[in-house]
Amino acid sequence: MEARTVCRTGAGQRRKEYLECERRNIFLLMMFVGGYFGAFTYTLRGGVFCNAQTGNFVLLAMALGNGNWRHALYFFIPITAYCLGAFVSELLPNPVKKLRLIRWDTLLVAIEMAVVVFLGFLPESAPVQITQVLINFICSMQYNTFRQAEGIPMATTFCTNHIRQVGVFFCKSLRHSEERGGHLRRMGVHLGMLAVFVAGGAASAFLCHRLLGKAIWVALIPLGIALIYLLYADFIGEKGRLDQKPRGH
Repeated sequence: MEARTVCRTGAGQRRKEYLECERRNIFLLMMFVGGYFGAFTYTLRGGVFCNAQTGNFVLLAMALGNGNWRHALYFFIPITAYCLGAFVSELLPNPVKKLRLIRWDTLLVAIEMAVVVFLGFLPESAPVQITQVLINFICSMQYNTFRQAEGIPMATTFCTNHIRQVGVFFCKSLRHSEERGGHLRRMGVHLGMLAVFVAGGAASAFLCHRLLGKAIWVALIPLGIALIYLLYADFIGEKGRLDQKPRGH
């Protein structure tokens, strides 16, 4: 009984070390949103994934290889939007911190919600590039802002790193039997993130065929839940820790 009490106390103390914006529940919500955005743009807004830019670079290279110069120039728009998102998410945290009201992570979720509301009001006839560029922009900020979930490096807008980590920790669990439990737990965290990302994409695909562009508003649910958690932390639970940087920054 004593050992279990010490174990629970130690786990609780370790958990208190992390900010709310580093908690796994926040990352699970953001992973769901990442999957939702990806399926939304692919299903309704031009058949592209806006969560990351590898695909755009491949398409840029193909357009250049085929001599389609005009088409190649277009890809600089989403690539620039993604780059600008990273720039803004590096520029704003310090000024936001100086206000001592809320954290940048909290403000970012509010910005994402505002963008989602705007996109839901766009008519179906609106150019798909509007949605693509805006989702490129907010996904870049989300990727650059939410970096570690309770000490584990994460990417909330795409899955490549999570797949790699599953393979890495599965291998480590086989090679290092004395640390197998820890490796399997970390592998399980990444598998959970992948499952939630897929759930977000599946929900988006299902709803897009029924709600069309208004389906983007469903992303307000996980974003709103995350915002409530973060606002509570900023105003009450972690009011005295607004100067503390999340790990990975």
